[in-house]
Amino acid sequence: MDVTSSARAALSHHALSGTSRQHRAELVAELVPAWEAQQESALRERRGGDRRREAGADPKHRLVFVDRVPATLAHLRHDLPYSALAALLGVDRSMLSAAIRQVRPLLAARGFAVPDQPGIRLRTIEDVNARQASWLKPRAGP
Repeated sequence: MDVTSSARAALSHHALSGTSRQHRAELVAELVPAWEAQQESALRERRGGDRRREAGADPKHRLVFVDRVPATLAHLRHDLPYSALAALLGVDRSMLSAAIRQVRPLLAARGFAVPDQPGIRLRTIEDVNARQASWLKPRAGP
């Protein structure tokens, strides 16, 4: 069963994902190589070596990466239960849980942008605390 277009549209809405369509597309494009490398590494470890079949011969994911990112964003933004998101997407709860477990570290490694300061990314809680401390410093008045 594939994710329905109405489920995809709901998850892609700004109110659930917190991102614009363009930003989400850029985010997916940025994260795909890291996710594919992560998947291949996990498969290599499970197999105990290199592929024995051609690339693409494996079973297809029921929840493709393009749907995993907005599902993860919706979960993180609204703390939606896995069971609710899984029902919306028409997949098993454990499948959604695994998908979110795979995407969260990719988002964390990418870091979070600081509004109005391009190029700055907060990757750890220490980064957030340091940035917050600088925001809270009293500024010299005129």
